[in-house]
Amino acid sequence: MKNKSEFTPTSFAVIGAGPVGAIVAAFLAKGGYDVTLCDINSDLLKPAIDPGIKIEGAENFQQSVTRTCTGIDEIAEFNHDVIIITVKANATPLIASAIENFIKDDQYVISWQNGIDTELALAKFLGRKPVMRAVVNYGCGLLAPGHIRMAFHHTPHFIQELDGQSSEAAKIIAAAMSRTGLLTERTNDIVSMVWRKGILNSCMNPVCAMTGFTMSKAMHDPIIFQLVDSLIKECIKVARANEINLGWDFYTYAIEYMMKAGDHKPSMLIDIESKRRTEIDFMNGKFIEYGTQAGIDTPYNKSLLSLVKAIEP
Repeated sequence: MKNKSEFTPTSFAVIGAGPVGAIVAAFLAKGGYDVTLCDINSDLLKPAIDPGIKIEGAENFQQSVTRTCTGIDEIAEFNHDVIIITVKANATPLIASAIENFIKDDQYVISWQNGIDTELALAKFLGRKPVMRAVVNYGCGLLAPGHIRMAFHHTPHFIQELDGQSSEAAKIIAAAMSRTGLLTERTNDIVSMVWRKGILNSCMNPVCAMTGFTMSKAMHDPIIFQLVDSLIKECIKVARANEINLGWDFYTYAIEYMMKAGDHKPSMLIDIESKRRTEIDFMNGKFIEYGTQAGIDTPYNKSLLSLVKAIEP
């Protein structure tokens, strides 16, 4: 086992070859790291080595990864220092149970995902010591397998360990990512950041999924805006009842942020259009769960959860 002072990550596994995972894999490979990109969908993996992952928009480059695989068990043989999970949150428990079979004491697993408590889903299987949570600040979409449109890239990204014993490793991983162009900082406020982003996602994603509207259209439709506004206020109420620090001006920030959203389909709408399960259990479902915990009713979140569940495959 490596001592903390000796931890120097040289190899990464990225689970999920969708746009979020393809971006982090490409950046890491561009930075000179050994990178395995894993996905059950072999079509998504085909371009990752030849000709390489192509990113355009806020960033523009093409980069091949070291190798690809279609099974999580295959990752074990390469003994990566860091495993980054970028798949939809609803797949997290299944992936964690697979990693549990081979993870070693000197390896770390990062939830590089949307949703609240994805890191806790990992920790149920892996324990808290190897698990870290990231908040990612780029927007992206899949144009074709291995071809990603990066709508924006607002650095820095943030990372924090669940267990204080791993704080030095979190700093080292953040520095390694920063050297690739994915400027990342280790923080003490990841829970607040996750909830702030979780509220934005929970107010936009299900509304767009049900209406078929882009984010911009939803925010500028006077009737739909009333629903978004009610969701924001309900989510803020739940967060504050659970002593989550959002900042005194979060409501104003949230409205202004979403009003500036472009003519962009959020991921949940794309999931519904593609007849895939959504991440709503880790978005609105969490506000219902934490609302119950604090004795607060959440009728808007319950309604959206029920409606999205009704049209999921």
